[in-house]
Amino acid sequence: MVVANALDDHIMVYRLLGAAPALAAATFSAVGTLGIGILAVGVGVALVDADHALFETPGMVTFGALAVITLAGVHASRERQKQERTLAQVRLVADTAQRALLGPMSQHWAEVTIDGLYRASAAQARIGGDFYEAYRTPHGVRMLFGDVQGKGLPAVDAASAILGSFRSHARQAPDLPALAQELESHMNHYYEDSVGQDAGEHFITALLVEIPASEYVVRLLNCGHPAPLLLHDGEMHELEPSAPSPPINMAGLLGGDYHVDVVPFTVGDRLLLYTDGITESRDRTGTFYPFTQRIRQWASQPPRQLLESLDHDLATYSDSHDDDLSALVVHRLRAGEHEQETPSPSPTLPQQSPHTWMTPNRSPGGQRRAVVTEGP
Repeated sequence: MVVANALDDHIMVYRLLGAAPALAAATFSAVGTLGIGILAVGVGVALVDADHALFETPGMVTFGALAVITLAGVHASRERQKQERTLAQVRLVADTAQRALLGPMSQHWAEVTIDGLYRASAAQARIGGDFYEAYRTPHGVRMLFGDVQGKGLPAVDAASAILGSFRSHARQAPDLPALAQELESHMNHYYEDSVGQDAGEHFITALLVEIPASEYVVRLLNCGHPAPLLLHDGEMHELEPSAPSPPINMAGLLGGDYHVDVVPFTVGDRLLLYTDGITESRDRTGTFYPFTQRIRQWASQPPRQLLESLDHDLATYSDSHDDDLSALVVHRLRAGEHEQETPSPSPTLPQQSPHTWMTPNRSPGGQRRAVVTEGP
């Protein structure tokens, strides 16, 4: 009767003692879990001994249960740590592969500087298809920025393929439509070889950008990608394409007409490129991230500060993200600005021709920016 009463008095304490090593296994190391288990057994011994039931059957059962729970917790802790190490290694490989597709996050030429932001997906180690490359060519700085449909190794392989094609043709292609056709042809063959009959179901959204050294303009060919943002004199302008161009590998279905928009891009202007991983970020209520509203507030910030503001705000807005987040800021410089200070020449627009005409482009704020649209 005395033993029974003692156990009744301490039954809740015993349950808590058993929970201690079990809970420790979820966060502590194996050694830490073992230490907490030994401590729990020690506390149990002290309680049972205080009731003079140390060597009674109920007391021995309590110690046995604590020992079993402790050993199970140690094993669970070891397995958890092993999985965490494996996942960390896989994530490191995934992040390295993704950054190889994105190219250097900071580049500088006489005409422009490029600063980048990249945040990997939180969905385990699923590599996304974000990619970017920039080259100095006889036509100026040419850039490819885009996102492959899908995730994982197939997306990485496709991104690597289109980057290889861009590197092969960026310098030789006479203009952006010719470059887009080269990319289209290469990815047609790639998807036919890799997925066969399902080749037509795969696509890549991309932006082709050309910034000539001798003109203060930027040429844009948008293949189904989110419209870039132009930051000019503290104001933001969304550069929607004047005419649609098909995503890469979709020209056979949608037609192969590629349209180039030419926009004034003067000293101090910044061009913000981004992937849909940013615009599709959501908060806990499911509300999409108000991307353009945020950028409008930061339109006067320097490139690196703007990207830091965006990165911090995204981390605050959304606890987790299922897609990679990529953004680039292209900053137009005065020619030779870093070598010597010279007066800025007046911006020049291309001369009109039978294949060039002027169209207005209205920004979200209602202001108009002159855009030259080059047709086929």
